[in-house]
Amino acid sequence: MTPRRPTKHRLLSPVMMLLLASLFWAGNTVIARGVVGEVPPFALSFWRWLLALVILLPVGVRPVRAQWPLVRRQLPLLAALAATSVAAYNTLLYLALQTTTAINATLVASSMPVMIILLSWLWLGERAGPAQLAGVLLSLAGVLAVIADGDLGVLAAFRFQSGDMWVLAAVFSWAVYSVMLRRHPTGLTPMALLTVLVALGVPFILPFYLWEMAQGLGFAVTPSTIAVMLYMGLFPSVLAYYFWNEGVAAVGANTAGLYAYLMPIFTALLAVLFLGEALRWFHIIGLALIVVGIGLARRR
Repeated sequence: MTPRRPTKHRLLSPVMMLLLASLFWAGNTVIARGVVGEVPPFALSFWRWLLALVILLPVGVRPVRAQWPLVRRQLPLLAALAATSVAAYNTLLYLALQTTTAINATLVASSMPVMIILLSWLWLGERAGPAQLAGVLLSLAGVLAVIADGDLGVLAAFRFQSGDMWVLAAVFSWAVYSVMLRRHPTGLTPMALLTVLVALGVPFILPFYLWEMAQGLGFAVTPSTIAVMLYMGLFPSVLAYYFWNEGVAAVGANTAGLYAYLMPIFTALLAVLFLGEALRWFHIIGLALIVVGIGLARRR
């Protein structure tokens, strides 16, 4: 059996926390797509994480202070982790959503476990067995089906949407972060690590945000944009991470990982309901190939 934490009083069950984390992350993609043309991508990324930092500081300062010698010794590593996760992954995703749909973006991004397996093989020398290789190929086929909109002619002519390529860049960035964290564990508590990564990630985004403003790309401060920023800063940035970490601690990483498969489903449902996006046959085939491929790739 998977080791569990001692039972403590919770307002929400571990299953409900994992479901909410997946839902909040799906909402992040759908809302980012919904405000295209209203809020530029770098502005959305910068203000999301700045607000998240403001929310985190009251509870994150104490654990960071308690582990400050460990933080100071690992500043270059932590900066690299922040650049590839908080800064690069989310900003690249928002760039992608300028030219691709929320459904496409989340389906391509769902190939992330396979990208991590490939990088672990190349970087850490972790060998992949036949089942894992088959899983990688199946997931790759699913990603290509989504990117090509089910048209083999698109694959032959290599006419991919630029947004889908940005999603792949985001997936690669997060895979680098994940493998780097595995190779160099920080020893920090989850709250201390999240607070430090957000604090270090915001300055990486700032120059791009300033460049964006210099191009005349801004956004109007209205009740709707304020609501968007508050959602982005609180739900997918703070609560989703907290719920996910608590859920993983309660049910184990392998079981919790299954709930990540709900993100494409939640995103598709929300995108159809609120954005009017169409769920096409190649989305369903692509999702099926990706999920089966990930299932094979996770086998040892």
